[in-house]
Amino acid sequence: MTPAARTQAAIDILDLVLAAARDDGPPADSIVQRYFKTRRYAGSKDRRAVRELVFRAIRRSGERPASGRAAMIGLASEDEEIEFDIVGHGAPPPRADEQASPAAYLPLWIEAELSRHVSRDEWPALLERAPLDLRVNCATADRAAMAAALAAEPTPLSPWGLRLPPDTRVDDRPEFAAGQIEVQDEGSQLIALACSPRDGIDLLDLCAGAGGKALALAAAAPGARVVASDTNRQRLSQLAPRAARAGAQIATRLLDPGHEAQALADLAGQMHVVLVDAPCSGSGTWRRNPEGRWRLTPERLDRVIRLQATLLDLAAPLVQPGGALIYATCSILAREGAGQIDAFLGRHSGWIAQDVGFEGGRVDGSGRLLTPAHDQTDGFFVARLVAAC
Repeated sequence: MTPAARTQAAIDILDLVLAAARDDGPPADSIVQRYFKTRRYAGSKDRRAVRELVFRAIRRSGERPASGRAAMIGLASEDEEIEFDIVGHGAPPPRADEQASPAAYLPLWIEAELSRHVSRDEWPALLERAPLDLRVNCATADRAAMAAALAAEPTPLSPWGLRLPPDTRVDDRPEFAAGQIEVQDEGSQLIALACSPRDGIDLLDLCAGAGGKALALAAAAPGARVVASDTNRQRLSQLAPRAARAGAQIATRLLDPGHEAQALADLAGQMHVVLVDAPCSGSGTWRRNPEGRWRLTPERLDRVIRLQATLLDLAAPLVQPGGALIYATCSILAREGAGQIDAFLGRHSGWIAQDVGFEGGRVDGSGRLLTPAHDQTDGFFVARLVAAC
């Protein structure tokens, strides 16, 4: 591919990413992979170069661009090495009247929603490329041995974490096949740590998804009863093979949307710990999924905030007296974090906020906020609430 053809390919992919952001379609990474599956003529150097152009353009545009071409013209205005040329399959040069997408870290409306800790100085870190974090399965493997085998650095906050450079592959490693390691951001590992997992207790991961945190809980406390539930059949079905690989015993419950309380009624007042890792804006993962800024709207944010409140109210009766409710979101937005917990404590008397039990982050209302700039993790809000005895 010529340099101008790479530019046009990036424009084509950006148009697909924009459509997916508008219509809640697949993530940008998947779109890039699908694009090149049907274009075998593109060599590995071409694929890497186009992918880099795509993600540079996405990271540069805080607001959703009018088109992939507008995003690329904006990027080219700052990089003279990006080429346009009508020869072959190249991208035609920009016209004098064509508008370029402006550079911005965040959509304008988001600024008012940010946690008080996320100052403008922290915005660049929200879009930096993230490292690859691993969680060592402490039930079957030793972190020091895994660090040596993988040439990885221990993470500073999680006792189970290792860190490798961005884009490192581990799914072809024997340690991965043996269930000794799992890909998991250090901040996500700290959420499991906030649950204080120990043998002999009952833990419910209410919004388990594919089960990353349930696996961490089962590894930290093999003698605990871990239950993972979710309304998404496809995501929850991914847990069984992962648990088998890790040698973990995890019970699963597929919940019928709208009838969750009935399905969980037998657990009322029985659980030592309930984890609510709630659906959220995903603003804490923008360094991994920068097009997520284009998907989020004020209306969508309002919807997930209502859902979070519903899930907290669903979880509270399941906790036994003196037990803990752990609330977490992969978000840096105030209403999804400190604001959500303030509202819960206003609705439910007798609950007490405790320290989350891990180092790192900054106190944010009744919880703690982890951010890429401050903690070198994804952005997470975590709170630990204890039920009255």
